[in-house]
Amino acid sequence: MNTSTSISRRELMKLAALFTAAGALPLLSALSRRAHAEPNAPLRIGYLPITDASALLIAHQNGYFEEAGIVVEKPVLVRSWAQLIEAFISGQVNLVHLLTPMTIWGRYGSKVPAKVVAWNHMSGSGLTVSPAINKVSDLGGTTVAIPFWYSIHNVVLQHLLRSNGLTPVSRKRGKTATNEVNLVVMAPADMPPALISNRIAGYTVAEPFNALGESSGAGKILRFTGDVWRDHACCVVFMHEHDLNNRPEWSQGVVDGIVKAQLWMRENRQETARLLSKDGPNRYTPHSIENLSKVLVPNATDREHYIQTGAIQNPSWAEKRIDFQPYPFPSYTQELVSMLKKTLIEADSGFLESLDPSVVASDLVDDRFVKRAIEKAGGLEKFGLPNRYTREETLSI
Repeated sequence: MNTSTSISRRELMKLAALFTAAGALPLLSALSRRAHAEPNAPLRIGYLPITDASALLIAHQNGYFEEAGIVVEKPVLVRSWAQLIEAFISGQVNLVHLLTPMTIWGRYGSKVPAKVVAWNHMSGSGLTVSPAINKVSDLGGTTVAIPFWYSIHNVVLQHLLRSNGLTPVSRKRGKTATNEVNLVVMAPADMPPALISNRIAGYTVAEPFNALGESSGAGKILRFTGDVWRDHACCVVFMHEHDLNNRPEWSQGVVDGIVKAQLWMRENRQETARLLSKDGPNRYTPHSIENLSKVLVPNATDREHYIQTGAIQNPSWAEKRIDFQPYPFPSYTQELVSMLKKTLIEADSGFLESLDPSVVASDLVDDRFVKRAIEKAGGLEKFGLPNRYTREETLSI
């Protein structure tokens, strides 16, 4: 299967259609038929080849699902978010990682009966720009690429732009004013080449494509998203409600495996890079060990460089370039819904107006299984967190 995550206009239109109640209906009918015909389906994982999928892939690689008594098939790599969503809604796969805003769109825009059961990772994204860009305000009058409108990347980028006096716009034609930044959706794999050819002035995306931009000479990191929104989630674990309600023991085993994988990754970052790489036993991604290591185990000189250049402006946070902890804090979901209401989105967004952030935080998320899994693993302290399931969100420009 082609490992490119290319996003064509057709793919975008397809994804937009899937995330409407009418567009999702045929797929939901297929999901219902599949659930009835195969009530004890094996675990089927769908993923894109980005670090956001790490927990699912390492849980498979290390046999943690089998340890929990789960029959699991080899994870299926797909080329686009549209393919992943279609496969999930129709029931072809029953465990996926999705951009957090995408789960909000799915549950409330297209009425998909699914819930967030855990976080996949924290941070793990950045804003990469051409060498001529030295500060956010320099992006005025330029074009910046995002992976999708419903992404934490788009939310954080627009927060940065507005805070620096710039207006996010989406212009297919016409000149972008000096106080505007034109946003375009682009495949992660296409972003570094577009930066080199000056078609864009920057891009914000998940790793390892920021690391790839650096190592290829395409550009430099202007800011890490985790340095703007402390310990933010990017991709989360999404599962069907019929599995959560009708197969609770099975669902618990799935989440147990993911939590165990996250704990293992925190303690084995270099080995994680090897296992996820194109040279790993399962060749989960097309990425080199070197680029994945730059994300998972960056050296101290890299960090000092980022502090000096301003890519890291909150060094006291001691943020990892990517980190792992599974608990879906309600305060994060609430803040995300509030920020989405202020974010330019070139897709169906009317449903956002009626969403109550506190209601979404409790309705979108089912934390029963992850809490049990965390306690089995030794508690939140094992993940470097205080022993409480609440926190306050911190954003800094």
